[in-house]
Amino acid sequence: MRPALRTGLLAIWRDSDTVQIGVDPRRAVAITGMTGAADVIRLLDGSRDRDQVIAEAGRRGVPAAVAEQVMTVLAAADAIVDHPVPLLRSVPTELRRQLLPVLAVASLGSQHADGGGRLLARRSATRVAVRGSGPAADLLTDLLTDLLTRSGLRARRTQPADGSDADLVVLVGHQSPAQTAELLRRPVPHLAVTASEGIGVVGPLVRPGSTACLRCLDLARAERDPAWPLILAQLAGRSADPAACDPVLATAVAAQAAGVVLAFVDGGPAADAAANGTLELLVPAWRWRRRSWEPHPACCCGASAAACGRTPAGESRYCPSGDSHAGA
Repeated sequence: MRPALRTGLLAIWRDSDTVQIGVDPRRAVAITGMTGAADVIRLLDGSRDRDQVIAEAGRRGVPAAVAEQVMTVLAAADAIVDHPVPLLRSVPTELRRQLLPVLAVASLGSQHADGGGRLLARRSATRVAVRGSGPAADLLTDLLTDLLTRSGLRARRTQPADGSDADLVVLVGHQSPAQTAELLRRPVPHLAVTASEGIGVVGPLVRPGSTACLRCLDLARAERDPAWPLILAQLAGRSADPAACDPVLATAVAAQAAGVVLAFVDGGPAADAAANGTLELLVPAWRWRRRSWEPHPACCCGASAAACGRTPAGESRYCPSGDSHAGA
C-alpha cells in the first residue's frame, strides 16, 4: 500500500491536536489526538509505501509507533487511500496529470479506499452510444470522449440503427417509437435527453423491464392531454429551426447528462435520480428540478406489475411494438 490523503482534500489544523481533512463539512472529517502528526501527514502523498513512510518519519524524529498510529487513525476515518500507482503507470505521461482530477472525483464520490481505481476500471469496460444531433448532443459527445481519454470510458456517436453493442444508449432529441421499442426488446438501458424551447430535460433513465420507459411517460401525458398522441405523430423527424437552445443551456444539459451516464456506470445515486423521473431545467429560472414518472399499468414494457396480460378487464394496454406511440 502507498498511503495518500484522499485526493482533492486539504489537511487543515483546527488546533494543535485536531486536524481536519477537507474544507466543506459535507466532505470534511476532523480527527483529534493528532499532536505531532504534521510530519507524518506531509509524507502521505502516495510516493512511498507504508514502511517507507514510517522510515522517513523516523528520520524526522517521529517514532515508528506514532507514525503507525497516525496512519491507522486516518484510515479509520476514510481519510487516506491506497494511491493507484499501477493504474497511473499504465497511462501515458502526457495524460497522467489530466487523469488525476478524474481520479480525485471518483475517489470522493465512491469513498473506496483504492483512490478511484475501481471505478475507472469499471468505466473502461463500458460502451456508451450517443444518438442524435444538435448542440447538446455535440457537447455531450465531447464530454464523454474527454472522459474516454482520461478514464477509459468508450463513447461514440451512432446512427439510429446502430449501438447494438452498447451498454448504454443516450437518445438526444425526439426518437421514433420503433427505435426505442428495439432498445426495450434487446434489452439495452437508455437515457433520454432533450434541449429545446428553452427547456433542458435529462431522463428518464430506462432500465428495460424495471423502470418507466418512454412510452410509460407518453401514456401518462396522454391521460392528461388527449391530444398528446396526435402531437407526437407530428414530431417525428421534425425540430424547430433554430432550436431554442443557447450554448449555456446546451452545456448545462450535456453536463447533467454526462453526470447521469457516469453515475449509471459507477452505480452512483444520480442514476437513481433519473430513473422513473426526469431532471428538468427551465430558462430563465436556471434551477434543476426532478419530476417523477411511474411505470404505466397500460404499458407492457414489464416495469409495471399490471402490464403484459395482468391489465384489469375492460382497460386497454400498450405494447411497445414500434407501430404506435402512446396509444395513437
